[in-house]
Amino acid sequence: MLFAVNMDVQLPPDMDPEVKADILAREKAYSQQLQRDGYWPHIWRCAGRYSNLSILDVENNDKLHELISGLPLFPYMTIRVTPLAQHPSDINAR
Repeated sequence: MLFAVNMDVQLPPDMDPEVKADILAREKAYSQQLQRDGYWPHIWRCAGRYSNLSILDVENNDKLHELISGLPLFPYMTIRVTPLAQHPSDINAR
C-alpha cells in the first residue's frame, strides 16, 4: 500500500545542541535504513520549510504507524497521511 506522508518538524528553539545533534543523527540512520529496506521509496524536501513529502510503501496501516512512530523526530512532528490509489489515467499503471 502506498501512502503520501507529509512531515513538518518543529524542534524546540532552546533544545540542547548535543541532544539535537544526536536526534538528527539517529533520524538520518533510521530513515535511510527504511529506504534501503524498500519501505521509503521517495523523499522530497519541501522548499522553504523544515518539512518533507515522502512516499511510503507498506503492507498495512499498522506497519505505517509502526515505522512513522519509530522516527526519532516523531515527538516533534506534525504528520499528515494520505492513502494513495492507482489513477485510471496513469499510462505507467501495471
